[in-house]
Amino acid sequence: MLNNSQFTKITEIVEGLDPSTISSERKEVLLPLIEYIQEKVANNQIIRLNFICTHNSRRSHLSQVWAQAMATYFNIDRVYSYSGGTEATAMFPMAAKTLSNQGFQIQKLSDSNNPVYAIKHAENEAPIIGFSKTFDSEFNPQSNFAAILTCSSADEGCPFIAGAEKRIPITFEDPKAFDNTPQQAEKYLERSIQIATELFYVFNEIKK
Repeated sequence: MLNNSQFTKITEIVEGLDPSTISSERKEVLLPLIEYIQEKVANNQIIRLNFICTHNSRRSHLSQVWAQAMATYFNIDRVYSYSGGTEATAMFPMAAKTLSNQGFQIQKLSDSNNPVYAIKHAENEAPIIGFSKTFDSEFNPQSNFAAILTCSSADEGCPFIAGAEKRIPITFEDPKAFDNTPQQAEKYLERSIQIATELFYVFNEIKK
């Protein structure tokens, strides 16, 4: 099961996650994503997941990165994870720092108002390119993908997502509420662990 090229610290975090903390109500929310991925695996099709939030700055990036890491951990092939927003801003530095602290290798490729990051989770896997963009950006898939709404405002603000095969709301509380407070690092880590735990549960349910 284990992908041996995944960075040790990430593997240790993944193996320390506790899916039993996920409520039955939350598992119902995650079920459509499990069913989408399972159908693609069963039909030997490419799996494209586009995680969408309002600003593509925090939750959507954490979800994109952890989804790719979980696909690698469980050796589920042909998973391509993306993220986008209803508007483009920038990947918030604390989101990048949180992932770095969890063992992801992060290289800043450009220094601008919307910096581009290469986020690597395994020695032999391509890095995730992290930067803020709209969900329908040319960088993202234009068809045959699942649109996963990670915040309620994006869910409400996107009544129609062109090209999406399935629309799946899986919303998370925004750690932005704790920016510039003593709890900031703790709350970003808490949200990252929640997202990782739920995506661990999702990919662990997939039968190959």
